[in-house]
Amino acid sequence: MIHAKKSLGQNFLKDETILQKIANTVDVKENDLIIEIGPGKGALTKYLVQKKCFFLAYEIDDRMKTVLEKYQSQIIFDDFLKRNIKEDLSHFKYQNLYVIANIPYYITTPIIEHLISSQLFFDKIVLLVQKEVANRFSAKPKSKDYGYFTVLLNCYFQVDKLFDVSRKAFSPVPNVDSAVVCFQKKNQKKDVSQEFLNFLKKCFLNKRKTLKNNLKEYDWNMIWSVLEKYQLKDSVRAEELSKEVLEEIYTVLSIHF
Repeated sequence: MIHAKKSLGQNFLKDETILQKIANTVDVKENDLIIEIGPGKGALTKYLVQKKCFFLAYEIDDRMKTVLEKYQSQIIFDDFLKRNIKEDLSHFKYQNLYVIANIPYYITTPIIEHLISSQLFFDKIVLLVQKEVANRFSAKPKSKDYGYFTVLLNCYFQVDKLFDVSRKAFSPVPNVDSAVVCFQKKNQKKDVSQEFLNFLKKCFLNKRKTLKNNLKEYDWNMIWSVLEKYQLKDSVRAEELSKEVLEEIYTVLSIHF
């Protein structure tokens, strides 16, 4: 028996109804491709491969080779965060691209950032994440959960929480409840830039400090021109600004990058 490794954030989803429900969040055709991150013992994998489309999974735990033996030709046993996804998919002639996964909660943000930075177009990304994190994805300005990642995701994706999943659906039972979240790209032609990501991180670098303090390296007069337009004070914090205002500030500044 293979036991869950705490160091890898493993909690195996065992509820067959939930597993089927997650697999059915996308309607795929035979020329489409599904990526799964962290198949573990293959609980979700068995439903995904039934869709008879292209399939590729990433698994960091070599112990799973024995239980995933029948899928091994479709699995890369390596750290997903170190992979060049675009290169891995280069030999597939797929139509639409999907990600469906129950990911380790402690690396939720790095995984999503890695997907975004791949510059691939994903028709849908469906992830099982910690419920608290799912709420953060759609947090509003001035709330404690609102941060750079909320802004980033909502600038480029339609973010929807599909349904909650009880902690009792897992083995071992985690200390938190979960939720299934769906990300759909808003604009097919608009890629997420690393510069924009870095800018947002700086805006929220210290949430207690004002935007002016966090963005000392930038031309404040240019930033102020946007804030003044929206009748905002120069003591404003990033957490008080909508994604539209932050996007506009970046656009104004990017002319001089």
